Amino acid sequence: MRHLLNTLFVTSEDIYLSLDGENVVANRNQQIVARYPLHTLSGILSFAYPGASPALMGACAKRDIALAFCTPRGKFLARVCGESSGNVLLRRQQYRVADDPEKSCRIARCMIFGKLHNARWSMERTRRDHGLRLDAERLASASAALKALLPAVLDTVDPDRLRGLEGVGSAAYFGVLNEMILQGKDTFCFNGRSRRPPLDPLNALLSFAYSLLAHDCASALESVGLDAYVGFLHRDRPGRTSLALDLMEEMRPCMADRFVLTLINNRVVGADDFVRQKGGATLLTDQARREFLRRWQEKKKDTLTHPYLREKLPWGLVPYVQALVLSRYLRGDLDAYPPFLWK
Repeated sequence: MRHLLNTLFVTSEDIYLSLDGENVVANRNQQIVARYPLHTLSGILSFAYPGASPALMGACAKRDIALAFCTPRGKFLARVCGESSGNVLLRRQQYRVADDPEKSCRIARCMIFGKLHNARWSMERTRRDHGLRLDAERLASASAALKALLPAVLDTVDPDRLRGLEGVGSAAYFGVLNEMILQGKDTFCFNGRSRRPPLDPLNALLSFAYSLLAHDCASALESVGLDAYVGFLHRDRPGRTSLALDLMEEMRPCMADRFVLTLINNRVVGADDFVRQKGGATLLTDQARREFLRRWQEKKKDTLTHPYLREKLPWGLVPYVQALVLSRYLRGDLDAYPPFLWK
C-alpha cells in the first residue's frame, strides 16, 4: 500500500521555491528561510506569487510530486506535469469509454451513487449525534429523499438523466445544510452555492475545501496512469481536470463538507476570519487559511477502514485508492467501479 506523504503548503505570498540537491528551498528576498527533503513530499501547493524554479519543477515531475500554483486567495492557476505514467493502453481505454455515453454513464452513476449515499449518511450521523439541537424531522425527510433516488441512479444509462438525478439529490442535501450547522448561525448561513467568487463565509470554506480535494484527486489519477482531464460525467473543457471532478463527487460530503462543518461547529473559524472585497467576494484571511490548511493536513492522517478493501488507511489515501480501483475497472479486472461508501 502506498504511504501517505506530506503536502507542502506555501502560504506566504513572497516565497520563491528552488531546488538544492534533494531539497525544496523556500526563499524570501534571496534569503533561505526553510528547506524540505523531496523524499518526504507527495505534493506542493503554492499560494505565492514568485513561483518556482524550472529545476524544481523538473525534479517534481521526475519524482511524481504534484506541484500546483494558486493565487494567494486560492484560485487555481496551473499544475506541473511530467511524462505520463502508466500504460498507454489504459489511457486509450479511458478515452474510448469517455467517448461512449452509455459506458461513461456506467462509471459516473457509481460515483453519483457514492455521493448521494455519503451525503445521506452525513445527515444521519448529524441527526444521531445532535438530534436535540436541530430539526430532526427535516433531516430525516431529506435522508429519505436521497435514499429513494439511489435505485434510479444505479439503473440509468443516460448521462443527462443522471445529471438531473444528481441535481435533485444535491438540492435535497444542501436544503438542510443549515440544520447541520450548530454554531455561528449568524455568520454561517447557507443560501445557495456561490463559486466564482464565493459570496459568504460558508461558501468560501466550501470552495477552498473543494479546491484542495480536486487537487488531491487529480494527483491520484495521474499517479495511476489516468488522464485527469478526460472525465465521464463532467464534460471536457480546456484546463479543467474533469475526471478529478468526477472522482471527488463521492468524497465531497464526507471529506470536504464534514471537514468544513467540523471547523464551524468546533468554533475554529468565525466571523473575524473572513474579508469581504469590493463586488461581494468573501475570502479567508491569511491566518485563517493557514489554520485551514494545517487542519486539512491533520485530517488526512486520520484513519478509517476502507469499505471496499477492508483495510485501515489514512483519509488522505482515499482518492488514491479510488483512482486505483477505477484503473482496475477500466483494465477489465473488476466487473464494476466500486465507489467509496462511507458510514
